[in-house]
Amino acid sequence: MQASEPPRRRRAASRHAAGKAAPDVQARPESSAEPEPKAAAKKRAVSKAAGSAQAKPRRRRKPEPEVSLGHGHGHGHGHGHGPVAPASRKVRLLLAALLIPCALATLIGALLLYPFGREQATGSRVGLNQVPVQGVITAAKSGQCGAGECLSLSVKLIDGPASERTVTIPGTPIEPSTPRFAVGDEVVLAYAGKGSDPFSGASYQVVDFQRGLPLTVLAVLFALAVLVLARWRGLAALGALALSFLLLVFFALPAMLAGEDPLTVAVVTGGLIMFVAMYLTHGITARTSVAVLGILGSLGLIGLLGWLFSAMAKLTGLDEDTANLIGILGHGIDARGLLMAGIVIGALGVLDDVTVTQASAVWELRLANPALGWRKLYAAGLRIGRDHVGSAVNTLFMAYAGAALPMMLAYSLSGRSFGELVTAQAVAQEVVRTLVGSIGLVAAVPVTTLLAALVAVREPVPEKEPEAVVEPEPEPEPEPVAEEPPKPLPRRPARKAPPENANEITTPISAPLVEPQVRSRHERLNSARHRVPDQS
Repeated sequence: MQASEPPRRRRAASRHAAGKAAPDVQARPESSAEPEPKAAAKKRAVSKAAGSAQAKPRRRRKPEPEVSLGHGHGHGHGHGHGPVAPASRKVRLLLAALLIPCALATLIGALLLYPFGREQATGSRVGLNQVPVQGVITAAKSGQCGAGECLSLSVKLIDGPASERTVTIPGTPIEPSTPRFAVGDEVVLAYAGKGSDPFSGASYQVVDFQRGLPLTVLAVLFALAVLVLARWRGLAALGALALSFLLLVFFALPAMLAGEDPLTVAVVTGGLIMFVAMYLTHGITARTSVAVLGILGSLGLIGLLGWLFSAMAKLTGLDEDTANLIGILGHGIDARGLLMAGIVIGALGVLDDVTVTQASAVWELRLANPALGWRKLYAAGLRIGRDHVGSAVNTLFMAYAGAALPMMLAYSLSGRSFGELVTAQAVAQEVVRTLVGSIGLVAAVPVTTLLAALVAVREPVPEKEPEAVVEPEPEPEPEPVAEEPPKPLPRRPARKAPPENANEITTPISAPLVEPQVRSRHERLNSARHRVPDQS
């Protein structure tokens, strides 16, 4: 037993020595040098922030991703589309094959219908001897004349054979339909013409007010509103409007007065207005060409239906104004054709809006989803057209109803039933005008959509441009930043020095080995003798 104790003591001593030495190796003494790393980190953060603020790379805006519209739809009435890519050669040939015959037919029809070398009698040559004269009212007096009250006016003439003279017009009976005149009103008088005394008030009659100034101001406001909103496109639209007015005044009216068929003249005039106005306003593009084809088909349908149903309903088109016109001309004119001509020209403006919207919608669907075939393009465009037709038909009806409002008020006081009222000549022709125009408007949507789908699928879709790689600009050298001296950190209280035997007390290693005392044999026997009674 004693022989084995020395090696055991040596192993325990070595373990105890390792336990004492380990804390000395692993422990890191705390020092007061902590502020220096914090100051260095703060310096690096300030320098980095200054450099990034000055050398931040400029990024270009990425193009917005295109959204597939294969199964969605929406509608609108605006035509402010962006620049359109030129059509492919195949599409140009197809559109030319469809449009050139229509353009040639319109041009030949215009040459055949225009009354070249035929002078139209006007004024006194057709019995209209009265000459308009402008004047200003200087005095207005009312008094008794006969069985009622009359109004006497003094008017200073501005032009005419008695310019700058003041004439007194005899009393005019005051009735509910008589206009109210006041001093300073600018009026239009009808002078009896040759054989009458220009200085006598009996040769004049007040027929209307002068409205040149307010109408001019309104026209200027309209032009400014169009130019401010649409700019160059608005300027082109105003030019197209002026050309349309000139075609009506200098082509349609002379041809009708010369005895040509009013319906044929209206269709040709509509074709001329369409070609000039559409290409001038919307540009020479494939979309515009498709819209023109849609308008041509709808105009032909409107003319055919108008002629058919006016004949079936036996509409004569004769009203008070038409009867007076026929009496003045001295020769026959197709009153029913005048009615149909009004239907065609009235529907032309609404057809412009519908066809351009449908063609543009189909093209945008094609660009958004090139995988769509013509059938799916047609279906998607038709869903857009349904919403547009609902509002356009109501617009057309309200326009015709507003124009015929006085006539409808007069018929409503007649005490006749609704059926008798609707089938009357004056009301029935407005009904035919509205319904025929609405049918042509509805037909324009599928016709234009189908043409646009068939043409759009034959046009190659432009490839998307690859996104430009954004290369950051080289970072400039940061400017020196004045560094603030680091603030002194508060001093920590000094720690007490650990006791010399701290490692022996706190070390987790086993407690130090105490060498056993060596007792004699006599002492061991005594201790064993004392333990025996306890075990019993």
